[in-house]
Amino acid sequence: MADPMSIAIAGIGATEQGRIPDESGDAIAVRAALSALADAGLDRSQIDGLVTCKPPRAAVRTGVDEDIGHMLGINPAFSTTLDYGACGFSLHVAAMAILSGLASTVLLTYGTNQRSAGTSFAVPIGGSADWSALSGFLHVAGPAAMAARRHMHLYGTTEEQLGWVAVAQREWAVRNPRAIFREEMTIDDYLATPYVVAPLRRSDLTMISDGGAAVIMTSAERARDLPQIPVYIASMAQQSALRGDQNPDKLMRPWIADIARRLYARVGMSAADVDIAYLQDATSVWVLQMLEWYGFCGLGEAGAFLAEGHTRPGGRLPVNTSGGQLSEAYMWNWLHLHEAVTQLRGRAGGRQVPGAGVALHAQTHDFFKGAATLLSTDPNR
Repeated sequence: MADPMSIAIAGIGATEQGRIPDESGDAIAVRAALSALADAGLDRSQIDGLVTCKPPRAAVRTGVDEDIGHMLGINPAFSTTLDYGACGFSLHVAAMAILSGLASTVLLTYGTNQRSAGTSFAVPIGGSADWSALSGFLHVAGPAAMAARRHMHLYGTTEEQLGWVAVAQREWAVRNPRAIFREEMTIDDYLATPYVVAPLRRSDLTMISDGGAAVIMTSAERARDLPQIPVYIASMAQQSALRGDQNPDKLMRPWIADIARRLYARVGMSAADVDIAYLQDATSVWVLQMLEWYGFCGLGEAGAFLAEGHTRPGGRLPVNTSGGQLSEAYMWNWLHLHEAVTQLRGRAGGRQVPGAGVALHAQTHDFFKGAATLLSTDPNR
């Protein structure tokens, strides 16, 4: 494949998060886009690529490139809309557009008013949705709880160990003015709360929020002439698991290891080279699993790794330093990327990780597919 390092992130933008009752998702996406353009020092007329995505479960048409492009007043050479456009997948589509020559400077933007609109997420998804509904799995919490139980059965992982995912991310969120949940939470606080679906508690599951985020991607050469510190795309990889229940040990999602293997091999890196990690956390269980599959600890060792404090402020692998989807906001991994770039630029304020130079941005669509990107401030990495 062509060298991804020839691509860089030149601008980022985000809106407030929480409840934005008087704006459509598209209007929020446009605000985020304008923020990213300002950050990159670009005018909208300089954008020749547009990648948008439809928010999950939206009851009305939203997130379509035709509508957002019209609102922005642009005629890009390349544009597309992803039906499942969570940030990692959108990022890769934009990178491929640049690498192929379809566009040179791509705007990616996402906005949603899903909280104000009362969007229901109690809907099974994927090719086996009908079977999931028959089993009572009408929300990701059900199969995620089963995945947690599976990990506990195989490796002796405890509820307290799992709880350190949510507690550590809350410690980061306390330092983030954009985060929705900023109240301090101890492990005792976590254990004292009731189950939603045992062994998962409320803080093991993402909240639903309104908000928007946007990214500007361009060539590394052009990015170096723009105002911000370029953040380079060092490597990308994806893997699907579309066979669903036909896959062995589906709950544990072993196919994530295939993403990690290809991601690291393409640039001769390993988990040891990663300074900060952004692991999509629709549930805390996904973080538990990805710590293992991406090689930060051995198989079955994530519980102890978390309890030892490695992902907390001051730990050797800071994870989801904005608070993630469990404490910052549910932005489909877009704010994870915003935070990764902010950290790599050295501009995260009171939550800044000293010397951060390489970040992992990892995405999964539940049990169906995943995408990961290595980001670096070093063009020669």
